[in-house]
Amino acid sequence: MKNKILWLIIGLTITLTATAQNRYFTKTGHIEFYSHTTVEDIKAVNDQVTSFVDIETGDVVFSVLNRSFQFALPLMQEHFNENYMESEKFPKSSFEGKLIDLKSIDLTKNGKYPVNVSGKLTIHGVTKEIKATGYVTIDHDKITGESVFAVIPEDYGIKIPGVVKEKFAESMKVTVQMNYQKYIPKK
Repeated sequence: MKNKILWLIIGLTITLTATAQNRYFTKTGHIEFYSHTTVEDIKAVNDQVTSFVDIETGDVVFSVLNRSFQFALPLMQEHFNENYMESEKFPKSSFEGKLIDLKSIDLTKNGKYPVNVSGKLTIHGVTKEIKATGYVTIDHDKITGESVFAVIPEDYGIKIPGVVKEKFAESMKVTVQMNYQKYIPKK
């Protein structure tokens, strides 16, 4: 019986180690959004994004605390958290998806490769399927993922009052950049 348990533990350790070797991680990913109108430009940046990517399966996930977005003006940040994102009620936004054409990336060769990403984006408690294009850059043991796409706040139940509606573009330009390091699980 002890031998069976020992072999089970060894098998699990090998499996977990093999899985971890394919995973890359960041806690300092970058997401920004930008809105331009003739009345006002709105830009927010968040450099505290947590993300994993599995280079074998193409799975990619990220999670961001909405309160971590930084604005040029404190009043914009207050309105963003209290009136639009309702950050107390919806503290984070997230994405779960896949790199669609992972097989076109030569993971053994440094370079910048175009990719398509598909998955579920959750903002303000609303989840929508999205597709985006981007790039994966391989640089030795580092991987960078980047993408630019549009998000329409109304699609995610974010209401913009008519009084300030002219200050917001119908869609926000979202820029994502993740600088991944090899994930090494803590022992």
